[in-house]
Amino acid sequence: MSYKGRYNSKNPSKYIGDPTKIIYRSLWERRFMVYCDNNEKILSWGSEEVIVPYKSPIDGKMHRYYVDFIVEVLKTDGKKAVKLIEVKPKKQCSPPKKQPRKTRRYINEVKTWGVNSAKWEAATEYAKNRGWEFQILTEKELQP
Repeated sequence: MSYKGRYNSKNPSKYIGDPTKIIYRSLWERRFMVYCDNNEKILSWGSEEVIVPYKSPIDGKMHRYYVDFIVEVLKTDGKKAVKLIEVKPKKQCSPPKKQPRKTRRYINEVKTWGVNSAKWEAATEYAKNRGWEFQILTEKELQP
């Protein structure tokens, strides 16, 4: 199976957006799509349907962050909740360990961490302002 591809929804009426254009960029994203598509507690879901503006710490300019998923869930108390979900490898969810040498790889990891942190901070605030929740899921939460 490829790491990127098109997802064919079994329940297209649950999808927010065009269900013929659902793209996954990792197998973890695809796994989450299958979960959303098949879980009856998920009332609706969309992939990269929400755009959050954020300021990059690298260039100081405003950019657009396409959050991986928006999900409307039915909670155990019968109430509805909306969540913005980002799917990331666990190793990208914490700052890189300081290295004695500033290699190109280390510098790229620091930049990636800085940009991701800015995106997640903006998404947290964006969600909070709408009464939603922002959550990052890693392979730990997505394991069967």
